[in-house]
Amino acid sequence: MNIHLITQPFLDQFPGDFSGDTMQRQTPKMLFATVEPALFTNYKTITFNQELSNDIGLGSFEPEDEAFLAAQDLPKNIRTYATAYAGHQFGQWAGQLGDGRAILAGEIQNTSRETTEIQWKGAGATPYSRFADGRAVLRSSVREYLMSEAMHHLGVPTTRALSLAETGEMVTRDILYNGNPKQEKGAVVIRTAPSFIRFGHFQLLTAQNEIDTLKNLADFCIQRYFREIKTDEPQPYHQFFKKIAETTANLMVEWQRVGFTHGVMNTDNMSILGLSIDYGPFSMLDEYDLNFTPNTTDLPGRRYAFGRQAEMAQWNLWQLGNALFPLINDVDFIEQTLEDFGTDFWNQYDQMMCSKMGLDTFMKDTDVDFFTDWQNLMASLKLDYTLFFNALEKDVHLINWQDISYKSLHTEDLQRLNQWINSYQNRLALNKIAPNERLALMSQNNPKFTLRNYLLHECIEELNKGNISYFNQLLTALKNPYQETFPEWSIKRPKKYDEVVGCSTLSCSS
Repeated sequence: MNIHLITQPFLDQFPGDFSGDTMQRQTPKMLFATVEPALFTNYKTITFNQELSNDIGLGSFEPEDEAFLAAQDLPKNIRTYATAYAGHQFGQWAGQLGDGRAILAGEIQNTSRETTEIQWKGAGATPYSRFADGRAVLRSSVREYLMSEAMHHLGVPTTRALSLAETGEMVTRDILYNGNPKQEKGAVVIRTAPSFIRFGHFQLLTAQNEIDTLKNLADFCIQRYFREIKTDEPQPYHQFFKKIAETTANLMVEWQRVGFTHGVMNTDNMSILGLSIDYGPFSMLDEYDLNFTPNTTDLPGRRYAFGRQAEMAQWNLWQLGNALFPLINDVDFIEQTLEDFGTDFWNQYDQMMCSKMGLDTFMKDTDVDFFTDWQNLMASLKLDYTLFFNALEKDVHLINWQDISYKSLHTEDLQRLNQWINSYQNRLALNKIAPNERLALMSQNNPKFTLRNYLLHECIEELNKGNISYFNQLLTALKNPYQETFPEWSIKRPKKYDEVVGCSTLSCSS
């Protein structure tokens, strides 16, 4: 691979701590700290994403590159570092946070002059590890690798996964934080993105009153990632904030489209590029439930529930607006941008839901009630989100609705379903597109395969036994999510997994 072409412009642009000391501590006035990855002597590569490597400019993998995948034996041109940021966690200000288990190698440029940052997750402690060890376990690393790739192939903006390797060491984790720790296999995943800069980077600088560095960071982002904005034109920071709000609205719509629940939408987990980032206690929807949250830590208030994600994104943007206020200095503009976010989200959401149902346009006068009835039907009958839309593409009169419901359907339930189907068919009659165009629209927006948590659970169990075939099959399936490659996985969650940890609920333990 072209490891020798990796550069670190971030280190040259911003103040940092070059001591290499990984002792957990505050690093005031610093945006990063250089760190050395942990030493792993028995690492082993599980998988490598050659297609992604080619796309970003790293090129072909050679046997001598295996050490790099585990952050070992790095060349001198790579000065590894972790960045500092702050944030609100579950709505509460948490102060300095930072890359606690992530270490950056720098960035690579491809032939189209596009740059991509390369980051190890699980390669050791940093000053921002907050009394943790900076390691990651195989369980969480498999989830991150597969889910980020699944989201990419679904067409959802996301970070990507380049490689997955076992470290050869055991790591102790208490998966439910209930006093029952156990040892698990350690692992390192390399993830990539145009940038890993988060809302929290700006929050940290404003909280520390580092306004010059705040401006430099905003200029850095605009010049590299928002090139349509000119820093020498009036109000560049207004446009910067507005663009972030727009891409975030689009991301929230995409999450709703495919049924993704992030689980921990803290401001430090929000990308300025509108990317899905930090795959922890996430889940794809099984039964439709706006109040569903996969994160056990979030269960009391369900702050980050599936149906509240756009609301929480707007709240997070409010915090970003506060952080950028020294540059924008315009309360009315920030408030208007936040209001526009809501309008933008709902306009996109309404049209997206129409596309999923094969409707050519949203009719405000009638469709609000139509979709409200649909939501009530889905929730009360506990219908599977993905399978329901797949069923609408078929002859609905031949569907065994019990196969896609998580409750026992009674006669009155089936009658209610038939009533809604009749209203749906009446609504379809108002379409101005042909039936084949309707089906094409639906097939483009409704995946046949989603990476459900029970599949990840089974995959992790197989990998822990040394069997990689299940992992490879999932990779094949997730690369073609709009085709039914493996019909045996186009089913609702098996009942035996209803209460299994990792299949319905998870913690942030990784």
